[in-house]
Amino acid sequence: ARLDRLEKAGLIMRAPHPSDRRGVVVALTEKGLAVTDEALVAHVANEHDILAGLTREERETLARLLGKLIESLG
Repeated sequence: ARLDRLEKAGLIMRAPHPSDRRGVVVALTEKGLAVTDEALVAHVANEHDILAGLTREERETLARLLGKLIESLG
């Protein structure tokens, strides 16, 4: 259902897998690439705003703690 919506919006395209008839290859369209680029720019700006109130030491501590959390998950 999600891929159907993305395809209908012109963000992705589907094609049969070239060597496996059971599979489908999904790729971003030019419009999909543009949307992801915009989202990435917005994400980086948001991250900058969120971290702006922290000192360098606090950002380093946060990064270290988040790294530990990620390690513990996997």
